[in-house]
Amino acid sequence: MSRTTPPRTVDVAAVFPSLVPLARTATRLHPRPGSPTPHDSSIGGPLLWPADEPWPYCREGHEWHDGRVDDWFEGWHEGPNAMLPLVQLYVRDVPLLRPPGQADLLQVLWCPCEHPPEHKPPTALFWRSSTEVTDALVTPPKTCAVEYDEYVPEPCELAPEQITEYPNLLELTEGVRQQLGDWSRWQAAGSDVDSTYAPYPEAFYTRELSVAPGWKVGGWPPWGLTDPVAQLCAVCGTKMDPLLTVASNEWDSSNRGWIPYEDQALAGIPRAGVENSPRVQVSRGNHLQLYVCPTSPAHPHADLIQ
Repeated sequence: MSRTTPPRTVDVAAVFPSLVPLARTATRLHPRPGSPTPHDSSIGGPLLWPADEPWPYCREGHEWHDGRVDDWFEGWHEGPNAMLPLVQLYVRDVPLLRPPGQADLLQVLWCPCEHPPEHKPPTALFWRSSTEVTDALVTPPKTCAVEYDEYVPEPCELAPEQITEYPNLLELTEGVRQQLGDWSRWQAAGSDVDSTYAPYPEAFYTRELSVAPGWKVGGWPPWGLTDPVAQLCAVCGTKMDPLLTVASNEWDSSNRGWIPYEDQALAGIPRAGVENSPRVQVSRGNHLQLYVCPTSPAHPHADLIQ
């Protein structure tokens, strides 16, 4: 299985050279329904987890009902909640990852409940060496509390693809934003510029040329819910790097130019669902962005709803 993003209709860095030093590589993950194993990169699939390593639990407050208990009140429980596998990525599939030491595997889990104060699902991040897992856990603990079904991802295999991104419009200087708003600059680029964007060419940049939608590693963050805010390491104060974007959709009606060639026919069928194969919805259709400290992998990661 592979996925290929169509080339951008305009080489935006050629038209606006000030963007050249801002180019970043991102890896689109392109999750699609499948039956991944612990030895595969996946979303919502089984993890290669050591049998002798404790499974992570969310220690926030949870309540759930055990339907096997006849008495309604006795069936209620409260306590820690076993976290769910969210993403497993092998470096062989996503070379953009920068694992510590001899690690070659990134594992991210989350709690399928939104907790205050940010009202988001807490996440846990682990790096490990797959060759050191000689006795793998077969049956992880059951996750009892699920606030929203959209936080339980459908198992998906991945088709990683490297692309080039440019910053969100909000992260550019005023001077560059003014250049992007000059329609005459776009006209000089040639006939591939969509003329329907003439009244607001910045939207053409935002939707079609800058930040790719969907699940991805690296690249530029998908700001929009808030203005850009630098994520600083809680330990050393270093500006953190974007690691992973957990998305609610891989595309929508505003950015269909990012649909891979292989999905374009199916994407035209109403309710086919290919644009959101994991069936994940983050906080009413937003993104969850994970950041890591470039100074030390031992420093805690950060996450942010966007």
